[in-house]
Amino acid sequence: MDLLRVQESLPVAAECDLLVCGGGCSGITAAVAAARHGVRVVLLERWPSVGGMATNALVNGWHRSDREEMVIYGLVEESAQRAERHGWIRRDPAYPHAHETHWFDPEGMRIVWQRMLDEAGVRTFCYLTAGEPLVEGGRLRGVLADTKRGRQAFLGQIVIDATGDGDIFAKANVPHNLGRPEDGRVQGMTEIFALRGVDDSEEARARRAEQCEAVLARMRELAARGEFPPFNEGNTRHYLGGRALNHVGWNMLPVAGDPLDEEELSRLTALARERLVSYLEFWRENVPGMAEAVIEQTAFTLGVRESRRLRGRKTLDREMVLNAVKQPDALGHGVWMIDIHDPLGSGYTTYTDRDDRSMLAAGTSYHLPLGMCLTHEIPNLAVVGRCASATHEALASCRVQTHCMVLGQGVGTAAALALDSGRDLAQVSLPDLHARLRADGVYLEEVP
Repeated sequence: MDLLRVQESLPVAAECDLLVCGGGCSGITAAVAAARHGVRVVLLERWPSVGGMATNALVNGWHRSDREEMVIYGLVEESAQRAERHGWIRRDPAYPHAHETHWFDPEGMRIVWQRMLDEAGVRTFCYLTAGEPLVEGGRLRGVLADTKRGRQAFLGQIVIDATGDGDIFAKANVPHNLGRPEDGRVQGMTEIFALRGVDDSEEARARRAEQCEAVLARMRELAARGEFPPFNEGNTRHYLGGRALNHVGWNMLPVAGDPLDEEELSRLTALARERLVSYLEFWRENVPGMAEAVIEQTAFTLGVRESRRLRGRKTLDREMVLNAVKQPDALGHGVWMIDIHDPLGSGYTTYTDRDDRSMLAAGTSYHLPLGMCLTHEIPNLAVVGRCASATHEALASCRVQTHCMVLGQGVGTAAALALDSGRDLAQVSLPDLHARLRADGVYLEEVP
């Protein structure tokens, strides 16, 4: 049954030059970049703090290296430097010969990013969800949001959809895709958690390393019989293979389903926590040093990797990633492999194999183009983050935080140029855009 809604006259909560819907990594860098170029920016975020998956799902690893040198800088580098001053980030031991370069404290990064927004003059509204888009004459005027004071309008000359799920462009009827072509299933999700009470003495860690393969074999055997939950074997081996385990964010607990269905997300979140109980009971009995382990924390949201993907002016695809294709409208570089987490929830990921079917050659990187963030239909709407225009496979590379931050900084800078020149986003001067990005510390090479 449908309900007929009476037309409303609503108060305007804020008017701005640039309205950013979503306060995750890409929304933050878009807002900061634009505001530093003199743009009046409003940012809307549904959770109590900014940071998105990085702070609220506890996904705390960054990928910045082409396995020979770091090629992602700009606001990513500034964030790292600010966090380093407080001891909130550390460099990966394999640096620079692995894509993974840094691991950070989500609580610290939450503070770093809010400071950057405040210092840039961005008006930040947390605790509300950007809702219905206001489309007039083929352009987006802003969005409606349900607030504690009732429904209000937020208006902007340019709007950026940084919601992660493409909520704004989907409600504005902009064409998009969902999941892999054969069945529409999206990449699996993960519930990240931390433990305490683990014996991290050298002796206990050595015994864990000795028994790791036997423990994994037993977990596999039980899972095959349906007596143990699925798990990410590669990451579990990493954790149980002799490292310290207290206060570590474990990324090995898979679930699969529809991230756009709130009831299903609620069920999957509860299921993930029940699976954690099963893991913990097994580890207490079978893993050296874990007899007294307890759950310290679970992320309050699942780590979602994929949902809606824009059909933009350009679509990043597998060949562009693996062949390190360079683009004339480049915003920066991408380095991460095609890391697909099984959409059926088995825990398998192509990261386990790490071969030339899924990895770029060492020392190479691809370009993240402006066109993957722009729509054909609405000239003043841009899209950043994991809902930008990419195939299912290419998204498995460009969805990671550092790449989303590159898109955000690039589009925020493009928005400032568009507002300065009176042009639409697709018409900004690429030489001017590249000059501004380089001046702001972005690594941008080999632009054709």
